[in-house]
Amino acid sequence: MINVGAGTGSYEPPQTSVAIEPSPVMIAQRPPEAAPAVQASAESLPLRTDSADAVMALLTVHHWTDLEAGIRELLRVARQRVVIFTWDQNVFRRFWLLDEYLPEVAAFDEGRAVAIDRLAALLGGARIETVSIPHDCTDGFGAAFWRRPQAYLDPRVRAGMSMLAQNNEEVLRPGLDRLAADLSSGAWHERHADLLDRETHEAGYRLLVADL
Repeated sequence: MINVGAGTGSYEPPQTSVAIEPSPVMIAQRPPEAAPAVQASAESLPLRTDSADAVMALLTVHHWTDLEAGIRELLRVARQRVVIFTWDQNVFRRFWLLDEYLPEVAAFDEGRAVAIDRLAALLGGARIETVSIPHDCTDGFGAAFWRRPQAYLDPRVRAGMSMLAQNNEEVLRPGLDRLAADLSSGAWHERHADLLDRETHEAGYRLLVADL
């Protein structure tokens, strides 16, 4: 298993043999027990053709500078399967954090999100699975705290989410202040009472699986 765009290894399964990551800062943050990392980009993988049973790319394709080249490289290296975890912006833009408090972030994501149909076509066809997020999700990506809204007020949590970390704090502050006020008054809990008893939530995350 090759993990492309691996970052710090937050989503990395134990079967991973090699991680590919362009950022030396991210590589430096990988835990000692993580798979060995090679500094390289998805668009030019330093790996032989058909060198791995499977290749995965988790929450990374929106960062690539050349999507088509990156997908070609995944298909070149994988013998049996390519797996991509991403999000459907058509669904995600309705997530309460963006819809009610941070429409500027939704607009930011509009410019970088990759359409699911486009990804599936580049893969030559793929099975598309809906990935619902558990209420106690430990990975801090965008909608991970859908039932724990106070987490979005923590700058340490926001620093781990590219959709928030890549937006200026001055842009985020008015919406975050409204969220803080609604949490304090109970307005958020009243408006989203239906979320509080849910175990999982569908916010638009998708898993694309291409069997080769």
